Amino acid sequence: MADQVYNVLFLCTGNSARSIMAESILRKDGAGRFKAFSAGSAPKGAVHPLALRTLESLDYPINGMRSKSWLEFAAPDAPVMDFVFTVCDNAAGEACPVWPGQPMTAHWGIEDPAEAQGTELERQAAFMTAFRYLKNRIGTFVSLPLRSIDRLSLGARLREIGRSDGATSSRNDVA
Repeated sequence: MADQVYNVLFLCTGNSARSIMAESILRKDGAGRFKAFSAGSAPKGAVHPLALRTLESLDYPINGMRSKSWLEFAAPDAPVMDFVFTVCDNAAGEACPVWPGQPMTAHWGIEDPAEAQGTELERQAAFMTAFRYLKNRIGTFVSLPLRSIDRLSLGARLREIGRSDGATSSRNDVA
């Protein structure tokens, strides 16, 4: 019997950097077990070039990446999500659409690398830092025994992941 493939949606406001990077990381590191998506509450309409450059330099997929609204995933014909993670504090505080299927949710906020100021090297470093925090969280997530853990324990573990290094907020309850 084939193992279940879990649908995971990463949300942020602009869907141009953090959620895009998280989608790419899970696409590669969770291939075969997870299907990754990303969206924003107010999408910028374009993926940040440094997000794409960072992913490409680390051999993570960038094909098909685009900035899109979270409303695409609340539509009746959208894939049913098993997990929804907010990766920015703004999106965590917004009223999300109702997700079909009652997915598990958690807040995994990190600093927005797109807001980094300074030299090109300093801005690139901000994207690498965001990538590292996301990769660590996603690595912990994909190692969870999803088939054998009860929903309450799983929720606690997901919130704990959101409190790991780089957390931007003490608001790490349900997204």
